[in-house]
Amino acid sequence: MSFLSFFKEYKKFGIFFSVLSIIILVIIYNILNVDKPLPIYQPVNFEAKLVDSSIQHIEKYHTVADFKLVNQNGDTITQDTYKDKIYVADFFFTTCRTICPIMTENMVTVQEEILKYDDVMLLSHSVTPEIDSVAQLKKYAKEKGVNDNVWNLVTGDKKQIYDLARKSYLVVEDDGMGNYGMVHTENFALIDKKRQIRGIYNGISQGGIDSLLQDIEILKKEYTQ
Repeated sequence: MSFLSFFKEYKKFGIFFSVLSIIILVIIYNILNVDKPLPIYQPVNFEAKLVDSSIQHIEKYHTVADFKLVNQNGDTITQDTYKDKIYVADFFFTTCRTICPIMTENMVTVQEEILKYDDVMLLSHSVTPEIDSVAQLKKYAKEKGVNDNVWNLVTGDKKQIYDLARKSYLVVEDDGMGNYGMVHTENFALIDKKRQIRGIYNGISQGGIDSLLQDIEILKKEYTQ
């Protein structure tokens, strides 16, 4: 075989091998970059101080309890409002001058990102319902740019809100003073369509918000596959 013939044969093999290598690399890349499902968090996965002692031992089947609260428009908000929805929950109060303004600003950022979806919402609970009346929540909502179609600011019975924070969302510490007092928290909770906790995020951190938005995208894929 002449050198030229050998070169031609080698060139054909080289092209074939190169194409095959590219195909294999693309397949491997796609496999490695498949989003892993988000974890499902249970009470045992959280710091004890964030979880009511009555449920700290629970290892599976934890879900957000039923609730009945009132939003900034005076409308009754229940689990039915969030049926078949992914949502982000947090706890705040309108007179807070420390972390709340940052949390609300970041939740507005999340709001803008989820407007393109019809199955993602937001839910903010007042930890001072005795102060945060419907009128107060409405005033706050207007000031902060809350979109009523996707974001409910809710008030209501203090014990119910306390129980939601400590027994459902698992994001708020008891203040130790009795009478259902809560230490305010920056935590945002991502809840799936089965009422399960799928992520906890620092609501005053840009990194936390970036992770939340990314995880919303991952969670949505669970319902399109």
